[in-house]
Amino acid sequence: MPFKYERIDKDKAVLLVVDHQEGLYALVRDANPTFMKNNILAHAELAKIFNLPTVLTSSTETGPNGPLPAEILAMHPDAPLIKRQGEVNAWDNPDFQAAVKATGKTQVILAGITTDVRPTRSIVFPFTNAGYTVYANSDASGTFNEKTGREANDRLRAAGVQVLSLFAVSCELMRDWRNTPGAKEMMPFFDKYLPEYGMLARAHDAALQDGTPSGL
Repeated sequence: MPFKYERIDKDKAVLLVVDHQEGLYALVRDANPTFMKNNILAHAELAKIFNLPTVLTSSTETGPNGPLPAEILAMHPDAPLIKRQGEVNAWDNPDFQAAVKATGKTQVILAGITTDVRPTRSIVFPFTNAGYTVYANSDASGTFNEKTGREANDRLRAAGVQVLSLFAVSCELMRDWRNTPGAKEMMPFFDKYLPEYGMLARAHDAALQDGTPSGL
């Protein structure tokens, strides 16, 4: 499918948390565990910062898949939580479909475990077929190994999905540091979840005296 660029628009987007479950988390082998936990929490928190409607879904929580992390549930106490009892493809669940459609949004930002089943086969293809523009947060998605992850992301791109990093999703939502949400809201977020950028900002702050670079 030819690539067509469409910017993420915070007024058009819904954020999905797809099977970021504590049991399934143990299956992720293509990312460092600390990195993955950090990024699935960051993915959920983006919706809080940008006031995005959010839909949570899980698969057979009472089995080995386990529940969604308590931190995510605490962030979104009023968001629909669709507890699927058997559907691998979340779009096959009528409550999930209804929750997404009820947001009225046309852009979908998603991440999930495992990359090759939940975000790919279970969500993306039905969404693209239904006319949604889909953005996959690759940093908050994981699977059994790097080979499987690469193949899954290749399938996403072939379907017209934009595969982005957490930083790219964040910056496309913000667009301008002077916006609201902007620097005031996003710098603490980056300091918390993207320490490489957070430390860069700290170093810059430390080099300033009354708004002027020290030593000049």
